[in-house]
Amino acid sequence: MGGKSANKAGYFDKLKGLLEEYSSVFIVSVDNVSSQQMHEIRQTLRGEGVVLMGKNTMVRRALKTFLTDVPEYERLLPFVKGNIGFVFTNGDLKETRDKILANKVAAPARAGAVAPVDVWVPAGNTGMEPGKTSFFQALGVPTKIARGTIEITTDLKLVQAGDKVGPSEATLLNLLNISPFTYGMGITQVYDQGNAFPASVLDIGEEQLLKAFSSAITTIAAVSLAINFPTLPSVIHSVVNAYKKVIAVAIETDISWPEIEELKDRIANPDAYAAAAPAATEAAPAAAAEEKEEEKAEESDEDDGGFGGLFD
Repeated sequence: MGGKSANKAGYFDKLKGLLEEYSSVFIVSVDNVSSQQMHEIRQTLRGEGVVLMGKNTMVRRALKTFLTDVPEYERLLPFVKGNIGFVFTNGDLKETRDKILANKVAAPARAGAVAPVDVWVPAGNTGMEPGKTSFFQALGVPTKIARGTIEITTDLKLVQAGDKVGPSEATLLNLLNISPFTYGMGITQVYDQGNAFPASVLDIGEEQLLKAFSSAITTIAAVSLAINFPTLPSVIHSVVNAYKKVIAVAIETDISWPEIEELKDRIANPDAYAAAAPAATEAAPAAAAEEKEEEKAEESDEDDGGFGGLFD
């Protein structure tokens, strides 16, 4: 009894120490992960992360005792279920995530196992003798006899993702030496500095974040202007709108300042400013015509060998 209490206290201390030392935690699923694979993952993460396993009841009890000091740990509790473990790190989350997920091991199909992906039997020669044709026919696999062996004529989806692998399907896949499944750690949730979120958040790029941020600012500014409640995003719009109103009042009254004088003059004497515009537009075609004449002259000189028609 005393040994169990000591082990429990030791685990509590280790978990608390890791939570205090590392700012980020990956909650990982370890279904079908062998002890050898766990050892390889620990080796891969050496110097960058620490893997800690434990019984869920003990983990939940430990986390609940830490809540008085760090209430944020409560965000971990809903995900302590099933066959899970922890990976603690202070490194780059995306790099650590990739290392965790990179270690995959191919595994044969076992009867009763749930298929994580669709299982296909590819077309081609199996090298099996014709006597086993009935076995393929029972599973609906299209075959023919070619050069004294069984040949699968077309690709066939044998098991659909989410379905259980039957004994016959498992036997066939083993006969064909097909290991359709890969097993490794999966990431259930990420805990980073008091926040919990799914691993897919790590794939959000900077451009996507900036676009979402810009959209949020625009929405806030629009709402603020609609309800006449000033906020930081709406202040610049309020200033511009107020300045437009001031200009409108100045135009209709005798109120004036240096910057508004030219605008008032344009409104009072539109012909004076309109007269300058045609002159500019007329000058442009004239200049263009001169350039064309020069180009023609140059082309003519080139045709004459550069002698200006001396030998005409």
